[in-house]
Amino acid sequence: MATVIEEGKKNTAWAPTEVGPEDCATFSYTSGTTGDPKGVKLTHGMLVQCAAAVNGRLENTNQQLSERDTYISYLPAAHSFEQALFAVVCVYGMRCGFYSGDPIKLLKEDLPALRPTFFPSVPRIFNRVYGIIKDKISTSAGQGRGGGCKHWLIDKAIATKLANLKRTGTVRSKMYDKVVFKKFRAFLGGNVRLMITGSAPISAEVLDFLKVCFCCPIAEGYGMTETCAGSFTTFLNDPVSGHVGGPLANIKVRLRDIPEMGYLSSANPPKGEICMWGTSIMKGYFKNPEKTAEAFQDGWLLSGDVGVINPNGSVNIIDRAKNIFKLSQGEYIAPEKLENVYIQCPWLQ
Repeated sequence: MATVIEEGKKNTAWAPTEVGPEDCATFSYTSGTTGDPKGVKLTHGMLVQCAAAVNGRLENTNQQLSERDTYISYLPAAHSFEQALFAVVCVYGMRCGFYSGDPIKLLKEDLPALRPTFFPSVPRIFNRVYGIIKDKISTSAGQGRGGGCKHWLIDKAIATKLANLKRTGTVRSKMYDKVVFKKFRAFLGGNVRLMITGSAPISAEVLDFLKVCFCCPIAEGYGMTETCAGSFTTFLNDPVSGHVGGPLANIKVRLRDIPEMGYLSSANPPKGEICMWGTSIMKGYFKNPEKTAEAFQDGWLLSGDVGVINPNGSVNIIDRAKNIFKLSQGEYIAPEKLENVYIQCPWLQ
């Protein structure tokens, strides 16, 4: 039961009414990277369908989330990724702890206190954690007697586990996990069994490194505010990183040809703008019918992202169909691709 007031009526009294799947649960505003932020109306049905689809993918490898799991909420509450994660909390009864509000205390105090089993994050934070661990490993090589031996053992453990990951998809080793990686696992509280990344691209090298160091799988996902965030995720036992997996059960996908950029669904492999349809797709932007009309084509949501479908059905995001410009020699350029390259350059940070 919920309390609502019908639109257009005076606020004279609160009247309880039953909430339905099509009722709006919250507004989630787009980031505004390609224009002014737009309000996406996320319904109760969209959030439930998204949560069920994500957990259904995890269930495929018996890693589904349940009331036995603990999750720390620290990502911005206004972000659709965080809203989708909290929907999983509500639907499946996960325990949720809210961080202190100080990002500096997240790793030093909040995670050790809560000891979550599920740790979602975004590439910016995972890249930072990757850098911290790399620095610690490099520093250990020169720390007194035995430093060189310790460094050799860590390198040997990482190389062995990376080889096993690429061969079988496994992220665990009975010997190395206890001897080498116990301290790395303590970095996130020591109890994490599953991680997920989304909202932006992340390199396969970083993902594989973190998988073996934290001894747990990391799912990579893809979605939009307009699709309630969860649209694609990888299988947890997939030995290949660097893609966003296949579509979840809450959407259907097709590719739109972009001849001027050389992307055709008839090519081998198929390439084109990713278009989505399904139960977790928004009905429209709040009080913005013009932008709503622009976002759809024949009932399919235009993502603005160019994808290539791999032989196993997984998808790589390779370009942007929106916000592109044409150079004098006729070549099309997506500014976001250049920005991502510059962001990852260490000499620019």
